[in-house]
Formats: sequence, structure tokens, C-alpha cells
Amino acid sequence: MKSLLSSRPVLWFLFLFNLAVAAAAPFVVDGSQGVMTAVGMGVVSLGAGVGLVRGRRAAG
Repeated sequence: MKSLLSSRPVLWFLFLFNLAVAAAAPFVVDGSQGVMTAVGMGVVSLGAGVGLVRGRRAAG
């Protein structure tokens, strides 16, 4: 499972999808639930982005 989650295509999907949801959540969901959804998805997106950067440094 770890090799699947750390593969570059999966990391790119997690990064872009969660970033899009984090950007849209406050406008789609009202109140604090939208803000907390945006924060949670933003954290997942940042984690995937860090994984992409670390993978690039290790490979390069």
C-alpha cells in the first residue's frame, strides 16, 4: 500500500484534487464546516506536495 501511495501519479492526483476541493469548499459549504473542510483538504494537499518535492530531490 505504501508503494502505491508514494507513486508519482497518485501524489499528483492527491495534490491537485485536494487543492481544488480546498479552494472550492468555502464557497460550496456554508459556515465553519466549509472552512474546516478547506483546512483538512489543504493539509492533505500540502502533504502530497511535500512528497512530490522529496521524491524529486531523491531522484535528482
